[in-house]
Amino acid sequence: MLSVSGRGRDRVNPWTYVLLIVLLIPFLFPLAWMFLSSFKTQVQNTAYPPVWVFAPTLGNYREVFQKNPFFTFTLNSLVVAMGSTGLALVLGLPGAYAIARYKRTGIALAILTARMAPGIGYLIPWFILFTKAKMIDTYTALILTHLIVALPLVLWVMIGFFEDVPGDLIEASRIDGCSHFAAFVRIALPLAKPGIVATGILAFIFSWNNFLFSLIIAGYKTRTLPIAVYSFLSYEEINWGGLTAAATVITLPVLLLALFVQKHIVRGLTLGALKG
Repeated sequence: MLSVSGRGRDRVNPWTYVLLIVLLIPFLFPLAWMFLSSFKTQVQNTAYPPVWVFAPTLGNYREVFQKNPFFTFTLNSLVVAMGSTGLALVLGLPGAYAIARYKRTGIALAILTARMAPGIGYLIPWFILFTKAKMIDTYTALILTHLIVALPLVLWVMIGFFEDVPGDLIEASRIDGCSHFAAFVRIALPLAKPGIVATGILAFIFSWNNFLFSLIIAGYKTRTLPIAVYSFLSYEEINWGGLTAAATVITLPVLLLALFVQKHIVRGLTLGALKG
């Protein structure tokens, strides 16, 4: 009787799957539409009602790679995303540890408040500063602007992890002769490794997808992948085939990365949410 009732409790209600499908439709349908449109001609993409049965063409993808130096844009995106993520971790991990260790909640709230401000509010001062410093169209300028997105993310996620590090371990390491920095490196960082992996991946994805900062700060030499999509927009018409093909090329690496590392992201964020 116990085993039967146990199996009964383990059964999933069929309505759970229905609800899951309903929730996923708004996220998956635009991706499916983008992917299908990338194989259509301009006439098929602008037809009404929409064309569902068609002969796929690779012409849009050929146009994407012929019209834009996509490999250069990919390299630029990698440099900027990795640079901003690395700098955010270098600055954010010690900052999050100090806030959690010494209970500086006021600083954390100030960072959150600053992050809630619109990106355009930061972009105008950055643009004026970088223009006067002749840093427009440089990796340094892009990495610093993308840091506005990555650094608050690292700080807020990692504060929860460092708050869970037992204070007794830190005090024991201090008694054994470790400095504050050595205790941070040898004790706190290894215990917070799942959170570091999760925040690093999320910060990389957010930087990779960033459009606004790259549009204003980047020039031809440092143009990133999201800016390549912009080239398919014009006042005369929108090249929907090229636009969706470029968007597919940009989205695919991030989508594959998210699929491969989703366990690390979920595990890291879940552990950070567990207290006590």
